[in-house]
Amino acid sequence: MSDPYQPLKNAFARYTTGVTVVSCLPKDGKPVALTVNSFTSVSLEPTLVLWCLDNHTSIKPSFDESASYAVSVLASDQQAVSNRFATPGRHDVTPAESETFATGSPLLKGRLAGFDCEIVARHQAGDHVVLIGQVKHFDSRDGAPLIYSGRTYLTGTLISD
Repeated sequence: MSDPYQPLKNAFARYTTGVTVVSCLPKDGKPVALTVNSFTSVSLEPTLVLWCLDNHTSIKPSFDESASYAVSVLASDQQAVSNRFATPGRHDVTPAESETFATGSPLLKGRLAGFDCEIVARHQAGDHVVLIGQVKHFDSRDGAPLIYSGRTYLTGTLISD
């Protein structure tokens, strides 16, 4: 059976993005995460960011019940991390690979940048929900980003302040 959306998916794949892993701490206390490329800044004052969550992903209920999320911007050496959290059924985050700040949602170690956010709005948009978060903690370090384009990984050049 052919995918009627394949031509549109092919067109979207032409857009080069950074790679992030977004995580949350649901009520059961077991953090989960998934790989996301739909992350962007929204506002500096107040400091807001957003990302889009597929309504059909298995861990959507965890994000539905969480009051926060954290975004880890992946470094060029974290392709395996991206692949892991993009794989269905491989969404658990361990304490050894993460750290927490203001909200309790985990940020991955080794990240290039991190944003710990309190959810301030959810907007249903087609087959996704847009989650807008106010940044409560952020950090960044010098390094090369992991980049995704045309269904393949690339590495960027060194970014420094």
